[in-house]
Amino acid sequence: MIRLLFWIALIAAAFWLWRKFKISQETRPDNTLEDPLKMVRCAHCGVHLPNDRALRLGSQWYCSQAHLEQGPGRER
Repeated sequence: MIRLLFWIALIAAAFWLWRKFKISQETRPDNTLEDPLKMVRCAHCGVHLPNDRALRLGSQWYCSQAHLEQGPGRER
């Protein structure tokens, strides 16, 4: 009788550990980026920033609305 209880407990523990491992593998976030951000340079001041934060006018990028309104700066 004790052998039967031992084997039932062992199988239950193995099943529980397997489910816990399987669930943790499914919910682990993926560390790779789907679409990495591109860094762009402000046409006015030259600051580099991610393109999702920059403002675009034609083919030029700007870091703020003020720089967009002022236009391109002088070449450095």
